[in-house]
Amino acid sequence: MSEQQTASGEPVLEWIERRTAGARRRDVEWDDSRLEYRRLFSEVWGTFLLVLVAAGGGVVGATAFGGDLTLAMKALAPGMMVMGIIFFMGTISGAHLNPAVTLAFAVRGNFPWRRVPGYVVAQVVGAVLAAWFLQLMYGHIINGATEPTPDVSLGVAMATEAVLTLGLVSVILGTASGARNVGINGALAVGAYIGLVSVWGAPVSGASMNPARSFGPELIAGDLTNYWIYLVGPIIGAMIAVAFEFILKGKATKAGAEAAQGTLDENASGL
Repeated sequence: MSEQQTASGEPVLEWIERRTAGARRRDVEWDDSRLEYRRLFSEVWGTFLLVLVAAGGGVVGATAFGGDLTLAMKALAPGMMVMGIIFFMGTISGAHLNPAVTLAFAVRGNFPWRRVPGYVVAQVVGAVLAAWFLQLMYGHIINGATEPTPDVSLGVAMATEAVLTLGLVSVILGTASGARNVGINGALAVGAYIGLVSVWGAPVSGASMNPARSFGPELIAGDLTNYWIYLVGPIIGAMIAVAFEFILKGKATKAGAEAAQGTLDENASGL
């Protein structure tokens, strides 16, 4: 009888051991600086793809062969791209793709401050490389830059970016609970938000919500005149979102940290 109980209990014990071993491994990997290159490469590659689509719509749309691209297409494309990026690399780096998001996670307490500089540099590098690629391939990168419409003041454009980013970061922080920011809930929520608000926000300010996304094309185009709008606005919005998240949910949680930092685990289930 005892042998049967031992035999029947072994698979359960092995399953528990695999689960706990996976958790212990992820805890170590969070603090293993030797694996930081994976996160940084992930942020470079993800931001490259985001800016490629976001700025590419304007660049290609200004050409003779891209005239059929509508505002709705250009606005929805970045949201769809972010959705895909979260699915394929969210478990690696948290899929920030945005200095304002990285800063918000750090202020919230979900992300270590020592990793902030590396993430921000990686995001800027990805954005600049995407803008440079578009310039080499199609030229006139300025058409992919975010610029405020002449019909509103610069203050209104900045406030628009702040409010749009407030909503974006609220969605990101709100879905950053355990695996939700690296799974279907976070991907759908963030991607849908970007696409929907861009439909009306793009004609006003370009609906950047991302200092890196705006910096890349404007740097390559050599015109940073209005860049402050896309730096100040998103940062203000992100900080307000952190305050709102504290009011709604209180202190940061370990689950939120897992979503913000990624797991670097090839088998996210731990099985």
